[in-house]
Amino acid sequence: MADLDVTRDGAVAILTMNRPEARNALSDEMVDALSATLHELETDDSVRAVVLRGAGEHFMAGGDVKSFAEIGASGADPRSLILHRIHHLHTVMYAMRRMPKPVLAAVRGAAAGAGVSLAAACDLVMAADDAFFVLAYVNIGTSPDGSSTYFLPKALGLKKTMEMALLGERYTAEEMADAGLVNWVVPSDDFDERVMEMAQRLATGPTHAMGRTKALLYSSYEREFEAQLQAEAEAFASCALTSDFYEGVAAFVQKRRPEFSGR
Repeated sequence: MADLDVTRDGAVAILTMNRPEARNALSDEMVDALSATLHELETDDSVRAVVLRGAGEHFMAGGDVKSFAEIGASGADPRSLILHRIHHLHTVMYAMRRMPKPVLAAVRGAAAGAGVSLAAACDLVMAADDAFFVLAYVNIGTSPDGSSTYFLPKALGLKKTMEMALLGERYTAEEMADAGLVNWVVPSDDFDERVMEMAQRLATGPTHAMGRTKALLYSSYEREFEAQLQAEAEAFASCALTSDFYEGVAAFVQKRRPEFSGR
């Protein structure tokens, strides 16, 4: 059984982390597959939205802590092995941020450690009402990785992120929605249906415009004001050359819903 299951529902690609017996804890195979698949989807014009989810009852319970114990007992240089593993995981975060189409995290059950990092690196987060989040790194005596120290302060603010990181406590989906990490909390019984409704809504949008919007919002963290305004102008001009722009304008004038093609 592959550690990542990739399926399609129309223009939506569904990536399911597939180690339910281990609460979908990361494995080298899973990271390999996530990185390769995201790179393929980045340039696949038939895919207009991506869903990241976990098999079974949980999203993802972080790194495989048992494998860390094995590294310590292997006699190899632990620093080199750990750095290799973390840099490898970071290719997944780079790919999700660079992806020119929306990525939706579908979180049920546990999102722990790197599971929180993965959810935070997605563009949008929908959580079941039984989901919980714990940035558990401090509980095993280490600092966070997986881009959580980049995304969480921007979503939650510095003090809330500091609390979450230093105490290692569990937070409900509702608490994370109130704090700013989760966009929607939905009933567990309706979760899969609601996830796909949102994914299909994203997949029928103006894909090029969504990709440029995503890039603008992330780049605003680093750019000065004047540079951001120039980037906005260039992005708008790029969108104005697409078929979706003309369809959107025509639909507005004709007072009907637009039918975007993603081109």
